[in-house]
Amino acid sequence: MKVFLDTNVLTSALATRGLCHELFIVVISDHQLISSNTVLTELQRVLTTKLKIPEVTTAGFVRMISETAQIIDSQTQLDGIPDPNDAPILAAAIEAKSSYFVTGDKALLKLKAISDLPIVSPREFWQALSNVPD
Repeated sequence: MKVFLDTNVLTSALATRGLCHELFIVVISDHQLISSNTVLTELQRVLTTKLKIPEVTTAGFVRMISETAQIIDSQTQLDGIPDPNDAPILAAAIEAKSSYFVTGDKALLKLKAISDLPIVSPREFWQALSNVPD
């Protein structure tokens, strides 16, 4: 299954040892992680400037994602996205034919789906994984 983890989920995966960390491990172990250069750039900025995570740690995490994930950058224009900065990220997830877009962004979660791409919270994704047969 192809899974696009939004920047806030990836940030939590590195910064905490909770649900997002567990989801990240499961996705990179058992599924195909999808990402974009937009997410990687944003991730680098958030981790170093907002969370003050050491640059060497941040660079290693971003590099690991870029080497593990399928990186998609889409030129597709999407309308009706609450924050226009999220449009290229969602477009990349759609173009990659992701099964899920996992985010903690409340505005995106209100959309529930876009172009048949389910937009779910980390908790909802965890529950969906629990219902997937082996």
